[in-house]
Amino acid sequence: MTEELNQRLLAEVSRLADALERLAGPPPAANDWSSADCFVWVPANLRLQPVPRPNRVALSLIRGVDHVRDILHENTLRFAEGYPANNVLLWGARGMGKSSLVKAVHEDLRASTDTALKLVEVHREDIASLPLLLDILKASDQRVIVFCDDLSFDHDDTAYKSLKAALDGGIEGRPDNVLFYATSNRRHLLPRHMMENEQSTAINPSEAVEEKVSLSDRFGLWLGFHKCSQDDYLTMIDGYADYFRLPLEREALHHEALEWATTRGGRSGRVAWQYIQDLAGRLRLPLERR
Repeated sequence: MTEELNQRLLAEVSRLADALERLAGPPPAANDWSSADCFVWVPANLRLQPVPRPNRVALSLIRGVDHVRDILHENTLRFAEGYPANNVLLWGARGMGKSSLVKAVHEDLRASTDTALKLVEVHREDIASLPLLLDILKASDQRVIVFCDDLSFDHDDTAYKSLKAALDGGIEGRPDNVLFYATSNRRHLLPRHMMENEQSTAINPSEAVEEKVSLSDRFGLWLGFHKCSQDDYLTMIDGYADYFRLPLEREALHHEALEWATTRGGRSGRVAWQYIQDLAGRLRLPLERR
């Protein structure tokens, strides 16, 4: 009888242990910095997922934003070399190469210098997990740019508070080996109607708005991207056509590119790239990086 009771107790303990393991989820993954230069943060298992073939273009192909390109490149180089640098917010017109510039500058510095700089992308919906990511990054000897693309916040969204603390606040502050880069169509990361609503409903309107816009103040550099002119747009087209050796006479190329922009309702770096992809497809030519 005693033996049977012991067996039943062992079976019950084993069942409870299995249930606890399922509740705990998978163990944290071992992060291998040598596996790639770019990673994506996966908070579910505290993993930095390597990206062996990042989606990016060469820095030389990003045209029409020379001034902000040089500022971002210099800021990133200083950080990679171990010197003080600022968090950066790249904001402005859509399709003008904000995220492409971040990835291109990172690639250029990795190729042209001896710096071991890593790029870690954090998805917008994972912003609240930034404290967990920073715990991992500050324990490493890597210099890391944490990158969030298309960052913005809606009404009643409190995730921005986690970002505020990670950028500049908290008792520990931002680790010395970490820098934040973010892109957004909004300079203050919040829709205008949301800020106006805060003003109209708050007891002290100015304080309510200060709480919201103080997030963007934590980025030491604001780099603005504006809609491109026709000349800039055609310069982008020429750059792509020359780089990929597309055999189309220049006058015909410009005529087609302008017509493409008209059908798209505007000119931008993204529109230029979409036209080049269409042209290469019609010519049955691959777009291979050199």
